Amino acid sequence: MNKPVEAGLGGTHFIRIDPQRSEFLVPRWAFTDPAVLDKERAEIFGRCWIYAGHASEIPKSGDFVARKVGGRQLFLWRGEDGAVKVYFNTCTHRGAMVCREKQGNAKRLTCPYHGWTFDTQGGMVEQPGASGFPDGFFDNGAKDLVSPAQVDVYRDFMFVNFDPAAGDLRTYLAGAAEYLDLVADQGAQGMEVTPGEQVYSMRANWKLLYENSADGYHAITAHASYFDYLRATVGVFREDFNPHDVGGGGKSLGNGHAVIEYQAPWGRPVAQWVPQWGESGKQEIARVRAELSARLGDERADRIANWNRNILIFPNLIINDIMGLTIRTFQPVTPDYLEVNAVSLAPRGEHAEMRAWRQYNFNEFLGPAGFATPDDVEMLELCQQAYQNMPEVGWNDISKGMNRPDNNQGDDEVQMRSFWLRWDELMGAAR
Repeated sequence: MNKPVEAGLGGTHFIRIDPQRSEFLVPRWAFTDPAVLDKERAEIFGRCWIYAGHASEIPKSGDFVARKVGGRQLFLWRGEDGAVKVYFNTCTHRGAMVCREKQGNAKRLTCPYHGWTFDTQGGMVEQPGASGFPDGFFDNGAKDLVSPAQVDVYRDFMFVNFDPAAGDLRTYLAGAAEYLDLVADQGAQGMEVTPGEQVYSMRANWKLLYENSADGYHAITAHASYFDYLRATVGVFREDFNPHDVGGGGKSLGNGHAVIEYQAPWGRPVAQWVPQWGESGKQEIARVRAELSARLGDERADRIANWNRNILIFPNLIINDIMGLTIRTFQPVTPDYLEVNAVSLAPRGEHAEMRAWRQYNFNEFLGPAGFATPDDVEMLELCQQAYQNMPEVGWNDISKGMNRPDNNQGDDEVQMRSFWLRWDELMGAAR
């Protein structure tokens, strides 16, 4: 890994900050150096709370879902007692993956290699040829499935931490908890992940996608075709929409988390009507809005209904609460390659018409073949390719808005600086 570029209080720093010039610079080798990714796996993905899934994905006893989380193969399994468990997807015998299906339901899972069988509590309950092992070999859970060091849930959002010494989840979430509440409060009966998922990859560093996910500065340029489409489509924007007055801005939420929040110019199934949805849609939106106001009060209902928010939870959870509601995670594979998974979240019991619009928006804008995501993939891959121009051009500039810290605009870069300050803290700390 490249040597640090600055020394400062509290350890070694890799970024450059010049308050007098209002300048914030990030070294481009942070996106290309394999040693950087190795250290990120240890210091960030190995020590931070990582989103693992939503409790609604496994509603019934025996339900399970398997996925990669923080570079580890895990599966979530709801026990017969109703509690959600998380296990490393590896047999304690010779290491084969125990859970071979992406999702399903089972009271027991059997390793396909040698037949060791485990129940929903992770207990090893059966093994062929048991006489070949001494008495007491399996006692006291010695060969049970292994769980991450810490597992915790906030408002049905499930997180794991591989560091037994890490602090608690609620403290880690800091100001991001408020925004998870805004998401979870949208459904009177709770929220649920809808069927289907988006799975894709790109030739770019994972940190580029984190930055891009709450970057208001690129929208008009990179997504020009989408805005042209919206202008040409009757009834997509709300009737009082002024493209020059969406309000809001970005802010840091602590611990590397951040958000950009602004008035929604388009329809939101919860709960802002646009003419495109017709009179029946108008009636349903009015009903949803009334329910929100009765349950949460007018002020909170307005914030939920009429404001977009892109929520960034360090290091790799993005919640796009915009014309739809998307949970997106991504996993670094190499310094220049990442894998992305996205699902749609919706209120339980949502009217079928609003659910249809929600799913349409999920695919139209954010899907891998939608209006936005292909643009973003192209831009991030162009960045990654251009990082070959080192050392001659060695720094990314993330300074926009530093000259007005108390008046952040929607196209400023405070969200990215929040990420990089936390990244720098974790990566530069002496261990």
